[in-house]
Amino acid sequence: MKPIIFPVLLILLIFGTIARSRAQNNPDSSASKPDCVQEDIFDVVFKKEKLPGITVKRKFRILAIPTISYTPVTGLQLGAGGSLSWYWGKKPKTKLSAGLVSAVWTTERQVILQVKNNIFTSDNDWFLQTDWRLYFFRMDTWGLSTNAGNVAYPMIFNWIKFHNVISREITDNIYAGIGYHLDYHYNVQDKTAFQGDSLVTPTPYTTYSTLHGFNFGSNVASGLSLNFAYDSRDNIINAYKGIYVNVNYRYNFRWLGSDKEGSQVWTEFRTYIGLSKKVPRHLLAFWLFGSFQVSGDIPYFDLMALGFDQMNSSGRGYKQGRWRGEDFVYGEMEYRFPISRCSGIVGGVLFANVTTSSDRDNHVPLFGYLKPGAGFGIRIMVGKHDRTNLLIDFALGDLSSGFYFQAQEVF
Repeated sequence: MKPIIFPVLLILLIFGTIARSRAQNNPDSSASKPDCVQEDIFDVVFKKEKLPGITVKRKFRILAIPTISYTPVTGLQLGAGGSLSWYWGKKPKTKLSAGLVSAVWTTERQVILQVKNNIFTSDNDWFLQTDWRLYFFRMDTWGLSTNAGNVAYPMIFNWIKFHNVISREITDNIYAGIGYHLDYHYNVQDKTAFQGDSLVTPTPYTTYSTLHGFNFGSNVASGLSLNFAYDSRDNIINAYKGIYVNVNYRYNFRWLGSDKEGSQVWTEFRTYIGLSKKVPRHLLAFWLFGSFQVSGDIPYFDLMALGFDQMNSSGRGYKQGRWRGEDFVYGEMEYRFPISRCSGIVGGVLFANVTTSSDRDNHVPLFGYLKPGAGFGIRIMVGKHDRTNLLIDFALGDLSSGFYFQAQEVF
């Protein structure tokens, strides 16, 4: 399965290049018609009047719907949630702010509460990022590195995540700031390792925690961060063009409550390349991020793992947490295209991704093993003014597969 990533990426690149050339030489005549405007599913269901353009900046929008979604780790998710978007300030330069709020129960007996926001104040003077979560969770772990075996070790834990970053605009689209980050895992239960209070079978979690001096039942990582961001995207929910760069250096301090001191660096890059001037949602999108342990010791569950980015969206084709490591790099490419030629309600995607991670204790280096994934999906526009989509994806990985249903874009 590993070699599939390279031909898939090549096919997507060739297909995208051909499509771009055809779009430039043969503009879509339907897109130039005056009645060809972006619509969403509510225009069809409620037969709203078609209004040309999608540039009106209303103060606040919320898409509040029952949460019905699915991932391989959580199973079916049932609950309530809202996709939020708003403009904070009257100046036309002010960028769109967006957030997600949800409370769900899953068929895997999990409870997940989360609030995530990316907020631009008036005239983009300040950029605030929050990621608050309360998990009553159960999932498998397989150990560190993309060379970890196929034996799954069931884990149960509760998790409080409280991440906050505030940045000041230095010049157009460039921000620098500071943050506070808390990750508290408690009531951790390694079902394979223990019989009663006795450790009978060493597992990846207990072995790592023993080597690095962490308790089995709970651990705290509490630290401060320095942050840099560049954001020229035209929309943070569903970008059609622009670049996003984010660098975060975090240090966990004992005096802030951490079990041990340690530091990590997070780096992220996204870019969006249009393939048609007439149809802006016809594009190529690229996403690359890396997490690297710089110093000290980091608790097992705070090492970067697949699917634990801010949107929980990396790694389609694999279970959440399948790959984990002190050093972790992930890359993904999407070809996004319209299916509804005039209304733009329905679109599609083809995507491919690749993951690599390390295991320093066992001398497995970063880039020693690559794990690919690829798939396809459907996009249904449910909020034309802020470009909110419903996503339905199917993906294949290395001896793995997954079906995904969620709101907003993957990246």
